[in-house]
Amino acid sequence: MTGIFLNAAIFSITLLIVVCVIFRGDHGWDGKRGRSAMRFFTAQSNVFCAVTALLLCLFPQSPIVWRLKYIGTAAVTVTMLTVFLFLAPSVGKGWASVLLRGSDIFMHLITPLLALISFCFLEKRGMDFGTALLGMLPVLIYGPWYLYKIRFAPEGKRWEDFYGFNKGGRWPVSFVMMALGTFLICMGLMAMQNR
Repeated sequence: MTGIFLNAAIFSITLLIVVCVIFRGDHGWDGKRGRSAMRFFTAQSNVFCAVTALLLCLFPQSPIVWRLKYIGTAAVTVTMLTVFLFLAPSVGKGWASVLLRGSDIFMHLITPLLALISFCFLEKRGMDFGTALLGMLPVLIYGPWYLYKIRFAPEGKRWEDFYGFNKGGRWPVSFVMMALGTFLICMGLMAMQNR
């Protein structure tokens, strides 16, 4: 029952943020603003995790849904740890007022923690190595897409390097570090499942 409550909270919080913050402008619903905000891995990972949390409320016995929830949990854990281990040092003094302001405190910290607590302690089913590797999919998909959008997309459709992963042309190092970090997160989640 506690797991259902936490998953419902993840979905509800994220839905409120999507409707009231991400897709809301000065004059109500703003699709252009929302699409722009959905460029961020933070937004994508939180929305994906929220959908999987809802599905797990509806189909708690489904092994496919459980795996999807795992992938969503791994993704928001990447988001949370990237904020604290990479972005916070980049921002420097006063980072909390930048990275944990308003709805960001939910997307960068609270909903990832809720996902971790529910998955690691209330949704234990055991995990093999192959399943654990599925948690790398969001980063392995988003990483090359991000590189394309900041380096190779047509000028008018290009993104700024808002994560700073290509600072000084160091994209390959950033990608390897993100992939390695995600692998370690997946191994940690597998260890928690198999305790």
